[in-house]
Amino acid sequence: MTKDDPARRELPASETLVLAERAHRHALVIPVINEGERIQRQLRRIAELAPRVDVVIADGGSTDGSLAPDFLRSVNVRALLTKRGPGRLGAQLRMAYAWCLDEGYAGIVTVDGNGKDGMEAIERFVETLEQGYDYVQGSRYRRGGEAVNTPFDRKVAGRLIHAPLLSLAGRRWYTDTTNGFRGYSAAFLRDPRVNPFRDVFGDYALLFYLTMRAGQLGYRTIEIPVSRRYPPQGKTPTKISGLGGRFAMLRELRDTVRGAYNPPSG
Repeated sequence: MTKDDPARRELPASETLVLAERAHRHALVIPVINEGERIQRQLRRIAELAPRVDVVIADGGSTDGSLAPDFLRSVNVRALLTKRGPGRLGAQLRMAYAWCLDEGYAGIVTVDGNGKDGMEAIERFVETLEQGYDYVQGSRYRRGGEAVNTPFDRKVAGRLIHAPLLSLAGRRWYTDTTNGFRGYSAAFLRDPRVNPFRDVFGDYALLFYLTMRAGQLGYRTIEIPVSRRYPPQGKTPTKISGLGGRFAMLRELRDTVRGAYNPPSG
């Protein structure tokens, strides 16, 4: 099978600040933009746990000072990648995944940078990838997982719309496909039948697409329990707001399950 051709990737303009040498076989990619104290607490917790990952920050252009290089070095972050070109989450992830593949990582774990997820699960993702799985989906609804203060509308949409549609389209049963805590093998991301490095993935569709495509192509997939905790009161930490944002996500979900993002040959 032909492999991913770096020369043909569509990636946003970006800047790279390498803070440390590679130390592990797997990378932890954390997409952020202006997460303030939340990302700093999260990085401190990861440093305490010391999972077998190199931490890579995929910044969408933060201006709040939370990603100062001295701080990042103090919590053992390996690299800060800053997107300068267009696009949102999908562009940040494409930027970071391409960099990690070029660095030779065997797999990539991804988790949001807003402090909602239990960092204790990172090592479990690494272990599962090492067992030969190519797509590892974190689920707060699996036995052993925790769903704390999940907003009602998100629970209904995730469990009754999002997960069933992607499960049917991807030929694998999942319970928590809106969860950004997941892992991918390098082989899966390099597969030209997946081809994730395209400008069409600017917002959220890349996450949906990779979930569906792994099952369609027969890769080894699994769900593992994780915890996700929303604050009991105050503003929900999220970059998706209002009806407009929710409808945009539903349109991307619809297009994903209809195969609109599949490569022409696939």
